[in-house]
Amino acid sequence: MTELSGSHVLVVGATGVLGAELSRQLAAQGATLTLSGRSGEKLATLATELGDAVVGTVAADLGRPSGPADIAAEVYGRELDGVVFAAGVVAFGPALDIDDDTLDELVLVNLLGWMRLMREVGPRLGRNSFVAQISAVVAESPTAGMAAYSATKAGLSAYGKALTLELRRQGVRVLDARPPHTETGLATRPIAGEAPKLPQGKDPEAVAGRIVTAIREGERDLPSSSF
Repeated sequence: MTELSGSHVLVVGATGVLGAELSRQLAAQGATLTLSGRSGEKLATLATELGDAVVGTVAADLGRPSGPADIAAEVYGRELDGVVFAAGVVAFGPALDIDDDTLDELVLVNLLGWMRLMREVGPRLGRNSFVAQISAVVAESPTAGMAAYSATKAGLSAYGKALTLELRRQGVRVLDARPPHTETGLATRPIAGEAPKLPQGKDPEAVAGRIVTAIREGERDLPSSSF
């Protein structure tokens, strides 16, 4: 079991629909939060909503060279008990048509930025702390028209599984969650292409609740079939 009450958790991607819902539910469990996202305005709104549960905010872009270090700097000087990674961008279109700028942003935001952030904050995580990274069902079932996005999520999932083995001796639990399509609105904001017709997605509140339960109960793997 992971005791969330009184813990300090860094939520990366807190301004997204799923990240904000995870923040709300972690706060409801008694966690204090440092919130990170691209939009300072959205961060301020969420911080106002959550009140005293929020001990810090940092507007930073994982896709920028300084982004991971800027986020890490916000939690220096505070004990860190958990990190949640809920940031990400999506793109659609044939694999052979994706341009370099789109590829770069997908890989930087969805994978490399997170890896660089973990390099900064991972050593500061103590025994009985946790890392929860939100991947996607496409890590299990790569999808035509989403090849590059699928590849970044599969890479994220693989990174989490290896991280589980490396951080076990440190006493850090790593959770890789791969929810099915969820109604976060992300598909309506692609950085390239246009989303195909998608089935009705999962409710973000329910998805966040399942992830928080997995964090609390010390689960290490949350496949799409668990939602």
